Amino acid sequence: QVQLVESGGGLVQPGGSLRLSCTASGSIFRVNDMGWYRQAPGKERELVAQVSRGGNTNYAESVKGRFTISRDNAKNTMYLQMNSLKPEDTAVYYCNADVVAYNYRVTNYWGRGTQVTVSS
Repeated sequence: QVQLVESGGGLVQPGGSLRLSCTASGSIFRVNDMGWYRQAPGKERELVAQVSRGGNTNYAESVKGRFTISRDNAKNTMYLQMNSLKPEDTAVYYCNADVVAYNYRVTNYWGRGTQVTVSS
Protein backbone atom coordinates (compact mmCIF):
# COMPACT_ATOMS: atom_id res chain seq x y z
CA GLN A 1 0.00 0.00 0.00
CA VAL A 2 0.99 3.61 -0.53
CA GLN A 3 0.43 6.57 1.76
CA LEU A 4 0.74 10.27 1.09
CA VAL A 5 1.29 12.33 4.22
CA GLU A 6 1.11 16.12 4.23
CA SER A 7 2.62 18.42 6.83
CA GLY A 8 3.35 22.09 7.37
CA GLY A 9 -0.10 23.61 7.55
CA GLY A 10 -1.17 26.05 10.22
CA LEU A 11 -2.36 29.53 11.04
CA VAL A 12 -0.54 32.48 9.49
CA GLN A 13 -1.23 36.19 9.16
CA PRO A 14 -1.92 37.78 5.78
CA GLY A 15 1.34 38.38 3.97
CA GLY A 16 3.02 35.53 5.77
CA SER A 17 4.57 32.31 4.48
CA LEU A 18 4.17 28.58 4.97
CA ARG A 19 5.90 25.56 3.49
CA LEU A 20 3.92 22.38 2.92
CA SER A 21 5.49 18.96 2.47
CA CYS A 22 4.08 15.71 1.12
CA THR A 23 5.90 12.40 1.37
CA ALA A 24 4.88 9.22 -0.40
CA SER A 25 5.74 5.95 1.34
CA GLY A 26 5.05 2.27 0.87
CA SER A 27 5.50 -0.09 -2.04
CA ILE A 28 6.74 2.42 -4.62
CA PHE A 29 8.75 1.85 -7.78
CA ARG A 30 8.48 5.44 -8.95
CA VAL A 31 6.38 8.55 -8.34
CA ASN A 32 5.31 10.31 -11.52
CA ASP A 33 3.29 13.56 -11.55
CA MET A 34 2.55 15.15 -8.18
CA GLY A 35 0.29 18.03 -7.31
CA TRP A 36 -1.28 20.17 -4.63
CA TYR A 37 -5.01 20.79 -4.54
CA ARG A 38 -7.08 22.79 -2.10
CA GLN A 39 -10.67 22.92 -0.94
CA ALA A 40 -12.20 25.85 0.88
CA PRO A 41 -15.46 25.54 2.84
CA GLY A 42 -18.42 25.40 0.50
CA LYS A 43 -16.24 25.23 -2.60
CA GLU A 44 -15.04 22.50 -4.92
CA ARG A 45 -11.52 21.12 -4.75
CA GLU A 46 -9.22 22.99 -7.13
CA LEU A 47 -5.75 22.51 -8.53
CA VAL A 48 -3.09 24.72 -6.96
CA ALA A 49 0.09 23.48 -8.65
CA GLN A 50 1.57 20.44 -10.35
CA VAL A 51 5.10 19.18 -10.88
CA SER A 52 6.23 16.39 -13.18
CA ARG A 53 8.97 13.96 -12.30
CA GLY A 54 11.25 15.95 -14.58
CA GLY A 55 10.45 19.20 -12.79
CA ASN A 56 7.98 20.81 -15.19
CA THR A 57 5.49 22.92 -13.24
CA ASN A 58 1.99 24.28 -13.68
CA TYR A 59 0.21 26.78 -11.42
CA ALA A 60 -3.28 28.11 -10.92
CA GLU A 61 -3.50 31.76 -11.96
CA SER A 62 -4.47 32.76 -8.44
CA VAL A 63 -1.15 31.59 -6.96
CA LYS A 64 1.32 32.42 -9.74
CA GLY A 65 4.21 34.50 -8.44
CA ARG A 66 3.41 33.67 -4.82
CA PHE A 67 3.63 29.87 -4.58
CA THR A 68 6.49 27.61 -5.68
CA ILE A 69 6.16 23.86 -6.11
CA SER A 70 9.19 21.58 -6.03
CA ARG A 71 10.09 17.96 -5.38
CA ASP A 72 12.89 15.67 -4.28
CA ASN A 73 12.60 12.44 -6.26
CA ALA A 74 15.10 10.61 -4.06
CA LYS A 75 12.85 11.24 -1.05
CA ASN A 76 9.51 10.85 -2.87
CA THR A 77 8.67 14.23 -1.40
CA MET A 78 6.98 17.31 -2.81
CA TYR A 79 6.95 20.82 -1.37
CA LEU A 80 4.82 23.92 -1.72
CA GLN A 81 6.39 27.20 -0.65
CA MET A 82 3.57 29.68 -0.10
CA ASN A 83 4.47 33.37 0.21
CA SER A 84 2.38 36.53 0.42
CA LEU A 85 -0.53 34.50 1.72
CA LYS A 86 -4.03 35.95 1.49
CA PRO A 87 -7.19 35.12 3.44
CA GLU A 88 -8.60 33.58 0.25
CA ASP A 89 -5.81 30.98 0.38
CA THR A 90 -7.50 29.50 3.46
CA ALA A 91 -8.38 25.89 2.68
CA VAL A 92 -7.49 22.28 3.29
CA TYR A 93 -4.52 21.49 1.06
CA TYR A 94 -4.30 17.98 -0.39
CA CYS A 95 -1.37 16.15 -1.91
CA ASN A 96 -1.97 14.05 -5.03
CA ALA A 97 0.39 11.70 -6.84
CA ASP A 98 0.55 9.10 -9.59
CA VAL A 99 2.50 6.19 -8.13
CA VAL A 100 4.02 3.36 -10.12
CA ALA A 101 4.10 0.03 -8.31
CA TYR A 102 6.71 -2.68 -8.82
CA ASN A 103 4.30 -4.42 -11.22
CA TYR A 104 4.32 -1.13 -13.21
CA ARG A 105 0.68 -0.47 -12.43
CA VAL A 106 -0.03 3.27 -12.00
CA THR A 107 -2.42 4.33 -9.26
CA ASN A 108 -3.51 7.83 -8.26
CA TYR A 109 -3.41 8.59 -4.55
CA TRP A 110 -4.60 11.41 -2.28
CA GLY A 111 -3.32 12.53 1.08
CA ARG A 112 -5.66 13.32 3.96
CA GLY A 113 -5.01 17.04 3.78
CA THR A 114 -3.51 19.76 5.93
CA GLN A 115 -5.34 22.90 7.03
CA VAL A 116 -4.00 26.30 6.05
CA THR A 117 -5.67 29.29 7.66
CA VAL A 118 -4.72 32.86 6.74
CA SER A 119 -6.16 35.31 9.22
CA SER A 120 -5.19 38.26 11.37
